[in-house]
Amino acid sequence: MIKKWWHDKIAYQIYPKSFYDTNGDGIGDLKGVIGKLDYLKDLGVDIIWLSPIYQSPFVDQGYDISDYYKIDEIFGTMEEFDTLLSEAKKRNMYIVMDLVINHCSDQHEWFQKALADPEGAYGDYFFFRKGVNGNPPANYRSYFGGSAWEPVPGSDYYYLHLFAKEQPDLNLDNPKLRNEIYTMINWWLEKGVAGFRIDAIGNVKKDPTFPNLSPDGEDGLGDAGRMIAQAEGLDDLLEDLKINTFEKYQAFTVAEVFYMKDENLEKYVGENGHFSTLFDFSTQELALGEHGWYENGPVLFEDYREALFHSQLKCQDICFLTNVIENHDQPRGVSRFLPDYAQNDAGVKMLGTVNFLLRGLPILFQGQEIGMRNCPMDSIEEYDDINTLNEYKTALAAGLSQEEAMKVCFRQSRDNGRTPMQWDASENAGFTTGTPWLKVNPNYKEINVKEQLADDDSVLSYYKKLVALRKCEQYKDVLTYGRFAPLYEKESDIFAYKRTLDGQSVIILANFGAEDKTLSLDGIFPEGAEDFTFSPDRILLNNLDDLFVEGQQLTLKSCQVIVLYAPGA
Repeated sequence: MIKKWWHDKIAYQIYPKSFYDTNGDGIGDLKGVIGKLDYLKDLGVDIIWLSPIYQSPFVDQGYDISDYYKIDEIFGTMEEFDTLLSEAKKRNMYIVMDLVINHCSDQHEWFQKALADPEGAYGDYFFFRKGVNGNPPANYRSYFGGSAWEPVPGSDYYYLHLFAKEQPDLNLDNPKLRNEIYTMINWWLEKGVAGFRIDAIGNVKKDPTFPNLSPDGEDGLGDAGRMIAQAEGLDDLLEDLKINTFEKYQAFTVAEVFYMKDENLEKYVGENGHFSTLFDFSTQELALGEHGWYENGPVLFEDYREALFHSQLKCQDICFLTNVIENHDQPRGVSRFLPDYAQNDAGVKMLGTVNFLLRGLPILFQGQEIGMRNCPMDSIEEYDDINTLNEYKTALAAGLSQEEAMKVCFRQSRDNGRTPMQWDASENAGFTTGTPWLKVNPNYKEINVKEQLADDDSVLSYYKKLVALRKCEQYKDVLTYGRFAPLYEKESDIFAYKRTLDGQSVIILANFGAEDKTLSLDGIFPEGAEDFTFSPDRILLNNLDDLFVEGQQLTLKSCQVIVLYAPGA
């Protein structure tokens, strides 16, 4: 594998609106990010990914962009963004932006001109089609529910929106629009951005015939994703995008693609793929219901382990993926992936360890490093997320009570990851001196950065040790490029694997069960090290104070994880 500059780095996603507010308006801002750079540097972060900060009406939290060249005033100014780039560079840190080119805002100048003349030049920047017998052009259901076609007032035209109606889809088959997009991307790269997280990129190619689908719900509609799946020419479009932008700058690109087919990995993220890497969504996909969130049950440990093992094995000869537990579109990983008995500090550290030391680029999400949890809301009015509001209605329509529908939202809402960062135990968790735009999790007095910085045994202190281990000169290569091999696959509740390079191994053993588990260490070490005898100095990390070992038998307590080192033969 050709080594790339980003392979051994640690990334951190900031949701700017909820990170740190410096002017008291209840919304996080760029000055807040700048003010916390030293905190992130101390944590060991190299790459900072900013969720959208472009000018936007914020129907979908900035993923509806009205001007790609402007910073929205709620976050600050372009001068402040330039300062952020400069201050990050001083600390040898990289800034990655969100790139949203499947759609824009209905307030964008392009769309306003298209609305005025759907048959004009700007009309072809989007997908305008005439209705059929008073109905939309095709029976597509948008990802946020309801028809994916919105009527244009005063005409028989409709426009396509895979997401909210305020997010019209862009037609990247139009060469003039495509050139405008490329020019914009290169403008940001020239400015000094290190790369992009690319939103919903698997949706950019449509079937221009827009065939009707067989209905898959009582609404008579079909999931628009099915039309996307049968569209042709996506690979050519993505390669053209790469050649005209990212490749020129050695930019780091991470693409958001769900349900990636194994046979497409090489094309997307192989040595000469369209992108640097993809998010590994294998565990998130376990929680997707067919008709709505209300169908989603808890994620079972065996399914979680199998999904990650399969993903690691299929990728290690092809590409590097990114390893994520949570992000702005997901509930908190602690609340999703850990059973009730494991939702404690030991469990949080265990979950972090098994994910962080997998092969791939670790991406922390703000608050993950202190173990932030899902936020209980008292009513549906306290939620802001457009998708949550739609899923609540879907749950009610399916026959759930309001109480049951609220429980669904508590488990699944995207707002769980968007509640303000918990900096300290003061009012509003130290996030703002004003009224926060979204409810602060009531547990902020127990879970916050200030308390954990002062505690050597805290989740935050443990994450620092994890980062330091992955960057340690002695283990960096094996933890970056080492091959992945699952261990103890037949053992219930055990998540274990080893990373091996040039004969040396780092071994991760974790007990997700409620009871102690005893494991034999025989045969799990690299060839030539079969006579390896366990000794305490081989322990690189242990999330609990003690460890019971008798000969080659090792007993893990509930929620215990240890990291062992076996030197090369």
